Amino acid sequence: MTIFIGGAWPYANGSLHLGHVAALLPGDILARYYRQKEEKVLYVSGSDCNGTPISIRANQENTTTEAIANLYHQEFVDCFQKLGFTYDLYTRTDAKHHHKSVQTIFLKLLENGYLYKKTIEQAYCETDYQFLPDRFVEGICPNCGAKARGDQCDNCSSILDPLDLIDKRCKICGNQPTIKETEHFYFSFTQFQRQLEVFVEKACKEKRWRENAIALTTRYFNEGLHDRAVTRDLPNGVDVPIAGFEGKKIYVWIEAVAGYLTASNEWMKQHNENINDWWNKDTISYYIHGKDNIPFHTVIWPSILIGINNPALPTHIISNEYLTLEKRKLSTSQSWAVWVPDILERYDADSIRYFLTINAPENRDTDFSWREFIYSHNSELLGAYGNFVNRTLKFIEKSYESKTPEGKVDSEIKTKIIQLYKEVGSLIINAHFKKSLENIFEFVRYANKYFDEQKPWIQVKEEKSLCDNTMANCIYIISNLAQLLHPFLPFSSQNVKEMLGLNELRWEEVEISSMTLKGINPLFKRIELERIEEELKRLNDGI
Repeated sequence: MTIFIGGAWPYANGSLHLGHVAALLPGDILARYYRQKEEKVLYVSGSDCNGTPISIRANQENTTTEAIANLYHQEFVDCFQKLGFTYDLYTRTDAKHHHKSVQTIFLKLLENGYLYKKTIEQAYCETDYQFLPDRFVEGICPNCGAKARGDQCDNCSSILDPLDLIDKRCKICGNQPTIKETEHFYFSFTQFQRQLEVFVEKACKEKRWRENAIALTTRYFNEGLHDRAVTRDLPNGVDVPIAGFEGKKIYVWIEAVAGYLTASNEWMKQHNENINDWWNKDTISYYIHGKDNIPFHTVIWPSILIGINNPALPTHIISNEYLTLEKRKLSTSQSWAVWVPDILERYDADSIRYFLTINAPENRDTDFSWREFIYSHNSELLGAYGNFVNRTLKFIEKSYESKTPEGKVDSEIKTKIIQLYKEVGSLIINAHFKKSLENIFEFVRYANKYFDEQKPWIQVKEEKSLCDNTMANCIYIISNLAQLLHPFLPFSSQNVKEMLGLNELRWEEVEISSMTLKGINPLFKRIELERIEEELKRLNDGI
């Protein structure tokens, strides 16, 4: 079985915030799970370095787009590594391999009759002497009346044309743009509507797409797909490989989403693999993103794949809802955000991963609050899981000189563990990550109750054989919890693996034998409650 996992490409125009991590974390959970199952996994993503937002940031800071892209791409790489993301390749859209592959895709679409030239009217700024990229045109959405930019309304999720905006303004200077004629290539989406409708109907039946993806995509079909420009007068990006179009770029919405395939091609080249062995009709593919990116993954990307005769259409669309912050919408412009480089300096990656999974915006918007984050860490990670591991290992260290006793594993516990692998595995495959983690922690609470009921501190004095069994059961539980929790909490699972001397973490019941514990240390530290007010002050001060 071949598993492809594509994480959405964050814009390299500013730091990552927790909303990005909440949307992208499911990709790493899936990758780790399938690797534990010893499946063939390819997990890719990268930084979007060609988009207009980078040009805007460069203009604001009086620097180059390359300097901005380099700064944030490296920051993204560092953050993802610290969070434990296991991309097989994390690349960038300004890489030479990406540009070359995108141009090949463009020419293939042209050859297959899906691109055509069209003279259009486009917003032009007389002050800045340039045609304006869609995101450089701001105004009022004609559909809902909210403030919007020229490519998409974040409020109602409509895909827009800049000319449709009411009260258009140039983002650079604030002046009203004029309208001028220019020639561009258009993508014939209308040719794909029926094929895509059949494709989405199948996805509905198989329940592999999130409800928000199905609802929004169905809405686009009901409204009717429209042909869209695939080239633009952009300041940076992939050059159009056609004579007469010098200076024009392939539109970011087609070239960025093509990154899933271009990154795969580059990985194939690096590892001497054949792309057809990984991208074929039997490939199981997961696309991980926030709900603002739904149409790019459910309409645009499948259309491109059909247009270039690639059979590996998306099978799973994992489109999270939004993460709010202290009951307010995240706002980077107002610094109402928890920045990833900042939170990683002060808190464990597993604590962040746990909270954003157990509180994941899978089917509705959810909220990050510092109070809930800290209480969740102290009560669940430290108080339940960390406590069970620590009390067991410390007891063995003290009463058995760090050597685990030979004992009989209880059949009820064994049955529960085996069932847990099946249930949690099924939930992960079907992208129910919150429920899967809840099920594991329900068992953690059962394990603590078992420890309390057995009272090993009394057993060891009155009937040591019973204590041997109790400790054998607890070590069996911990060994299997390390494996079950590895997709979610990789750092603490690695810590348990080293303390117990386990060979590797796999997705199957692990039987235990006598072992000598090494370097016993607590998995988690308590976070003092005073930190809640400190963090709220930092947030309100815009730090």
